[in-house]
Amino acid sequence: MNYAGIKNCDVANGPGFRTTLWVSGCSRRCKGCFNQAAWDFTYGQEFTHETLLELERLLKNPNIEGLSILGGDPFEPENREQVDTICKLVWLYHHGKTIWVWTGYLFEDLKDLETMKYIDVLVDGPFVEELKDLRLKWRGSSNQRVIDVKKSLASGEVVLWED
Repeated sequence: MNYAGIKNCDVANGPGFRTTLWVSGCSRRCKGCFNQAAWDFTYGQEFTHETLLELERLLKNPNIEGLSILGGDPFEPENREQVDTICKLVWLYHHGKTIWVWTGYLFEDLKDLETMKYIDVLVDGPFVEELKDLRLKWRGSSNQRVIDVKKSLASGEVVLWED
C-alpha cells in the first residue's frame, strides 16, 4: 500500500487533535473529490514498517485523541490488509485513542470485515458533488453518514455518531 501523507495535530478530520493518514488508491474517482492526487494507487510513498513506527510515535503523544484514515480509499481491496493491521495495532496499543475512517463504501458492505471491530467512527458513502454542503461536520456531501461503528455492530443497524 502507498500513502499520500501523514499529518500530526490535525483538527479537521475528527474531534480533537489527531494523527491523520491519507492512503493512496481509489477506483471510485468521485466528481469534485478534494484529493484527486490520491486516486492513483502508486501515488506518494510505500507504507513500510518505518511508517508504522512513525504513526506509533505520533500516537504516543497524550494530546493526540486518535487516528484518522482517509484517502484515496482505505477500504479499496488493495488497501484493506494494511489498513486492518494499522487499526488493529492502534486498538491494541493505544487504548483510549479513537479510530476514524472515511470511505466511499457503505457500512452495510463492510460491517463483516474484521477491521470494523477496531474502528470507532466510519464516515461512509461516496462524495456526491451535487450534494456538497460545507456546513456538514466531518463529511463533504449530505448522502454520507457519520456512523458509530461499535453501537451499529452491537445493534445490527446503523447508529449515527453523536458529538
